[in-house]
Order: sequence, then C-alpha cells, then structure tokens
Amino acid sequence: MRTGIKVLLGFVALGVVAAAAILAMTFERQGGTPVRIETVSQRDLVATVTASGNVRATRKVDISSDISAKVAELLVDEGEDVEEGQVLLRLDPTRYRAALNRSEANLNQVRAQVAQAEANLLRASRHAERMRSIWASDSLLVSRQEVENAETDLEIQESMLEASTFGVSQAQAAVEEARDQLSKTVIVAPMSGRVTRLNVEEGETVIVGTMNNPGSLVLTVSDLSVMEVVLEVDETDVPEIALGDEATVELDAFPELEFPGLVTEIGNSAIRPPSQSAGSGQTPTIDFEVVVTLINPPAELRPDLSATAEVITDTRDNQLSIPIISLTLREEEEDGNGTSSSGNGRAGDRPDPIEGVFVIREGRVTFTPVQVGIAGQEYFEVVSGVSLGDSIVSGPYQVIRELEDGEAVRHDEDLESDDDQNGSD
Repeated sequence: MRTGIKVLLGFVALGVVAAAAILAMTFERQGGTPVRIETVSQRDLVATVTASGNVRATRKVDISSDISAKVAELLVDEGEDVEEGQVLLRLDPTRYRAALNRSEANLNQVRAQVAQAEANLLRASRHAERMRSIWASDSLLVSRQEVENAETDLEIQESMLEASTFGVSQAQAAVEEARDQLSKTVIVAPMSGRVTRLNVEEGETVIVGTMNNPGSLVLTVSDLSVMEVVLEVDETDVPEIALGDEATVELDAFPELEFPGLVTEIGNSAIRPPSQSAGSGQTPTIDFEVVVTLINPPAELRPDLSATAEVITDTRDNQLSIPIISLTLREEEEDGNGTSSSGNGRAGDRPDPIEGVFVIREGRVTFTPVQVGIAGQEYFEVVSGVSLGDSIVSGPYQVIRELEDGEAVRHDEDLESDDDQNGSD
C-alpha cells in the first residue's frame, strides 16, 4: 500500500514538472515586451529646415509725395501694369504755379536792378575819369576832395553791381526751386511693373512726412518678374543654412503646388532685437530673416501671400540609417571609482548621457551606442555603432524609454504607430 502511494506521488510530481516545463516553453515563445522591429538599411537622406514667411517682390518702390496737395487726377488702378515714365497721377498745381510766377517776377525785378546798377557804375566811372583829367590838367579847377569823392562813388557803384549780380543768382535758384516743386505735382512711374498698392483717391490730400509724422504713401509699384519669400528662421537653425541652398516653397493660396527656389540672403541681425523685448517679462524669440528667391514664379503670384519653405541644408545618398524614434539616451555606467567607463568623466561628476539604440540579438535587446549624422524626415544617418542588417527596436517610443539592457522582446505586427514625437529623450 505504501509502495503504491509512493508511485502515485511520483507520477504526480513528474506531471507537475512536465507542466511547468511546458508552461516555461510557452512563456519563452510568447513572453517578452511587444515592440516594433526594423532592420538597419541604406537610404537617401535629406536634412531640411522648415520656416514660414510671406511672398514679396524682389524689387518694389513705395511712392510718396514730396509736396502737400490735393489729388487732382488719378490715372491708374490697383493691379494695373505700368511702364517706366508713365504718368500715374497729378496733384493740384495752382499754388505751386503761382509760386513759380512769383519767383520769375522777382528774377526779372532783380535783373532790372542789375541793369540800373550797371548804368550807375558807368556814370560814376565817367565822372571819376573826368575829375581825374581836370585835376591832372589844372589842380585849381577841382579840389583833391572832389576827385576822391568821385573815386569813392565809383567803388560804391561797383559793389552795388556785384550785390545785384548775387541777387540774380539767388532769384534764379528760387525760380528753379519753384519749378521743381511744380514738377512734383506730376507723379510718374520710376520703373516698369505693376501697381500692387494704391492708397489714394481723387480729391484726397497727400501730405509730406515729418520727423514724427510719416508722409502719405501714395502707391507701390512692384516688379513681379522676380519674386522671393522672406522667412523667419529660428536662431538654432540659421547656422545650418548657406547661400545657394535649394528650397521648396508651398503657398496657402496654391495648396497643391510646390515652387523651387534658392537661398539668396541670410540676415546678419535678429528681426526683433532682444533689447526691444526686454520689458515684456518673457524670453524673446530670436529669429533671423532668410530670403528665398523663387525660380520661374508664375504670373499668378502676389505679394504678401503666406508661404512655408523647406530649405535643404544637406543630403546623403545610400547611407546607413535608423528611425529617429529608435534613438534614445542612457546614462553612462560608472566603475567602482566613480569614474565613467569611457574614462572621460571625473570622480564625483555625473556621467554624461550617451545616444544609442537597442539592437536585438536572440530575442533580447542590447543597448548599443551610436554616432549619428544628419537628420532626415524620419531617419537619422548612422556614422558608427550599428551595421547593415542589424535588427533594432523602432517603437513604441514609451517602450523604448523604459527598456532595460538584456530585456526579452518580441515583434508585434499589430502595434499601431506611436503618436509621440519622434526623437531621442
């Protein structure tokens, strides 16, 4: 009886062990953290800087009036094409024509005074010559004082003639100024282009700008044959951009079109200096102006349209790459002396985090440091650390953050794409 019980217990124990083994094998097959897996492969990578801005004409002229007057005749409409030298509008010339007439009359008066001064000089010259002749022939007929008075009168008339001559120059300058003011009542196109802004109507009065009061902006003529996009680029992205970089521009007004362009100008100072935002209580955003000139812009483009541009700062062809989401940071391990394993840290210093990916070998992950290059839209260039064909963990992002070195993982095809932002911790 006892022997039978022992045999029965032995069979039960053997069953338990077998069941445990089966469960262990099943867990081994189904266990591990579910992850997405991707193979390190070669890709063409393009690094870009994205910024927004507005369209403007490369060349435009804002026309203001140099005189204050009423618009008497408006000869163009907004959106109209004009030629260089074409009359755009006329201002009321009444006051300025009267000023010119007054200046010309004053000039004639001064010229008459010159003629009178010349006649007086001739008379004084003859009188002085006659007195000198009489004095020379017989000093008893005229006194020395009379001769000196005649010579003095001659000198006075010479000075008066010179003063009258200067008066003529002054009057001529006044006439030229009045004629110039009158000519400014007619405003002509300084270049060929299109009237892109018209701020006046017939009957309105335009004014001249002063130190504290800007003058009237009458209209703007723009040359729309060459268009450019003015971007506001963050200070961290400006060093990546160089003159001549290619760009692709998208306009809100043409959502299905892309326009090629080239970087032709990079600002040397911030659009809004930090000093202007010092009193706001917030850390100012430092943006720089970058100008992209469009290549063969269509005629439908207009100034001030909203635009978004992607500036291509670097490219790599057929380069090893990893998903951006795969890259993560881990604290560098320390040895027993409190020094980082790489030997770069000092005792007591906190180790610097290192970038790396989780490489999968035999179902378990190994954190592998990598060196990356440029960043494309979804992939990093790999300079060193992994090889072509290596399997790495490519998501989800939260799982990558929490993975431990040596942890078992399994590929799950049903994982949905991670909504977190791509990038390292």
